[in-house]
Amino acid sequence: MEPVHIIGAGLAGSEAAWQITRRGVPVVLHEMRPAVETFAHKSGDFAEMVCSNSFRSDDDVMNAVGQLHWEMRAAGGLIMEMAGRHRLPAGGALAVDREAFSAAVTQMLRAEPLVTIAPGEITQLPDTGNWIVATGPLTSDALAHAIRGVTGTEALAFFDAIAPIVHAETIDMSVAWEQSRYDKGETLAEQKAYINCPMTKDEYEGFIDALLAAEKTEFHEGETAGYFDGCLPIEVMAERGRETLRHGPMKPVGLTNAHKPQDKPYAVVQLRRDNALGTLYNIVGFQTKMKYGAQTQVFRMIPGLQNASFARLGGIHRNSFLNSPTLLDDRMRLRPRPNLRFAGQVTGVEGYVESAAMGLLAGRMAAAQALRRDLPPPPFTTAMGALVNHITGGAEAKTFQPMNVNFGLFPPLPEMRSGRRGRKDRYPAYTQRAKDDFSAWLATQ
Repeated sequence: MEPVHIIGAGLAGSEAAWQITRRGVPVVLHEMRPAVETFAHKSGDFAEMVCSNSFRSDDDVMNAVGQLHWEMRAAGGLIMEMAGRHRLPAGGALAVDREAFSAAVTQMLRAEPLVTIAPGEITQLPDTGNWIVATGPLTSDALAHAIRGVTGTEALAFFDAIAPIVHAETIDMSVAWEQSRYDKGETLAEQKAYINCPMTKDEYEGFIDALLAAEKTEFHEGETAGYFDGCLPIEVMAERGRETLRHGPMKPVGLTNAHKPQDKPYAVVQLRRDNALGTLYNIVGFQTKMKYGAQTQVFRMIPGLQNASFARLGGIHRNSFLNSPTLLDDRMRLRPRPNLRFAGQVTGVEGYVESAAMGLLAGRMAAAQALRRDLPPPPFTTAMGALVNHITGGAEAKTFQPMNVNFGLFPPLPEMRSGRRGRKDRYPAYTQRAKDDFSAWLATQ
């Protein structure tokens, strides 16, 4: 049997490889790292999580992301299985020890007899064979050039920023305290999964002034800053209005200062545990394009972080993605070259879970093709189906931008009234319908 070739062993490529081998089809997994590096990756392991260690909400009743988790688990997803094994307390979110998680995914794939690892960079798109391109947002320049040559159009691009990581022992816990927002979580560890740093109004105003005045990273010639709104650098948010951060990542709601319960913080900076040892914490929502020296000065203005030591400072990089509504069919094949499927963030989905989910689908579809079958996508009443429907035709091509999974992508429920007051009933109805329909889709395979 001819193998399926996968370019890229990130979250999407790793999940695709796993799904294909579960169906008895061999895989050749091409990965350029560590021989060819990117500025954002730190290792040669597969499924490395670059920007954050969180897969976001794990609530599969009231949250579309949690429903996507459920579907990936139901489909025997490797990414969700390894995330579960290396889970860290994070309130209602699914956060992982990123190094242990990546190492585990790598070990599972290297130990799989049907997987052949092929080191080295792929610089051209093949004309024949069964291929999945899962190179992610940091697709190499050579391969990006080859993709543009095949598609006849420029890939779109936006800028994505990396949040800084702090050594836990340098956080002043006489100022900060441990608490998840609204004490969310079933265990004490979950309810205390975040470290919170409070700010008074004066401290917040001074922080905003410093943030706006800080020296920023310059863009290269010819690049434009078309940010994805779900991952804006904090200084870009601050430029949109002085109160923007206080209603975004620095919102003080659902938190009570353990040291001063009677004092309501004007703003709160949250840090989330980044490894199993609890020695590293990332600053939640603090993606930034400030220069390194400025980052250290500005972030040490945060109460509790005045003596902070940083394991990693923030950064910024260019992400590329296809105009998928015009280029991909509903089997995720490139219309000009149907021997090529695309998967992951390069297709215009945003987020770790969404990227891995597109890898899962592409893998199953490629395996079906290898077995001389056809696999349609899941119904778009499901989280996975809603995403693939959006990127392969549901979105407006002229304004196409990266998209997280959300209930706005699901077809409406006629029996459920709209409006905010209807969410309590509407969201569980969405997720129950999705579970039923996804289970039925799995049963056909």
